[in-house]
Amino acid sequence: MDPQALLDSLPDGVVVADAAGTVTAVNATARRLLGATAETGRPLREVMALQDTESQDWWSGNRPYDGIGSRVGLTEQSWLTPDGTEVLVTGRITRERRHGPVSLVSLVIRSGRGRARLDRDRSDLVATVAHELRSPLTGVKGFVSTLLTKWDRLNDDQKRLMLTTVHADSERLSRLIAELLDVARIDTGRLPLYPRETDPRPIVDRCLASAREATSRPVVAAYAEGLPPVFADPDKLAQVVTNLVDNAVRHGEGTVTVTLEPLERPYRGVRLLVDDEGEGIDEAIRARVFTKFWKHGVRGGTGLGMYLVGGLVRVHGGEVRIGESPAGGARLDVHWPSEDRR
Repeated sequence: MDPQALLDSLPDGVVVADAAGTVTAVNATARRLLGATAETGRPLREVMALQDTESQDWWSGNRPYDGIGSRVGLTEQSWLTPDGTEVLVTGRITRERRHGPVSLVSLVIRSGRGRARLDRDRSDLVATVAHELRSPLTGVKGFVSTLLTKWDRLNDDQKRLMLTTVHADSERLSRLIAELLDVARIDTGRLPLYPRETDPRPIVDRCLASAREATSRPVVAAYAEGLPPVFADPDKLAQVVTNLVDNAVRHGEGTVTVTLEPLERPYRGVRLLVDDEGEGIDEAIRARVFTKFWKHGVRGGTGLGMYLVGGLVRVHGGEVRIGESPAGGARLDVHWPSEDRR
């Protein structure tokens, strides 16, 4: 393939300059990002006519042919083209010998749209988390304020109701904070686990009792006989069950049914099924449900719950799938091993 055609096939812009600072190679992407100045035979200083937000130009800010003789690269930096488009520039400085003169400067330029999109995603996450935190905090603040100012005028039943609500909202805050911490730990591979042989039934019972307090929807359980223990961190198993049931309550309809039954294949363990009677989850989007920040519909949430479910099940050596419930709604099918399969 022709060398220029090869350069033009690259997704990022490429600019190469020789020892004299003259541009010797430019690809099509660089021409599109940098504009009319991006031509071979022109000084690198003119081709890289970029500025930062403080009006400093790229050449003065980097001085690729000057500086210490051991410098071999240019860290990625954000710059603005003459029309205001953000580009990210990184580079390599080549010398024939250490501390010798620069013989070649190779630059890679890519669009800043990807970073802008990432910034938007982060902003959306911050806004979502702030909203999720604010809702229970508003309830806590309101009821505590009422209790402090009207304690003597409230009867015991009113006080108990307010304190019960404050307790439920504080539990919701604790769960959200724990989710955020666990997401970061899963991403970095530093999630602390304390697994042991565990009976899943009392854990599921506690999770369902908590779920029933927070919704008017029917939440029922069905446990098969002869359930073996599972190899699990009890707190993480409870987190998985809670997120699955909360997701079914939030996005499904009708009765939420949680089933535990023995699992023999592909390994010995317990099969946890969470079924609802809603519209179900379209097969085309099922693979995306377990991705971070993925949300479907208009019923809110952080988009982290199912990502956590998938991560926590996997780190225990299990599997989670999405199917269709007998009532036509969504079925979350978790296979949890009885032995250490990590």
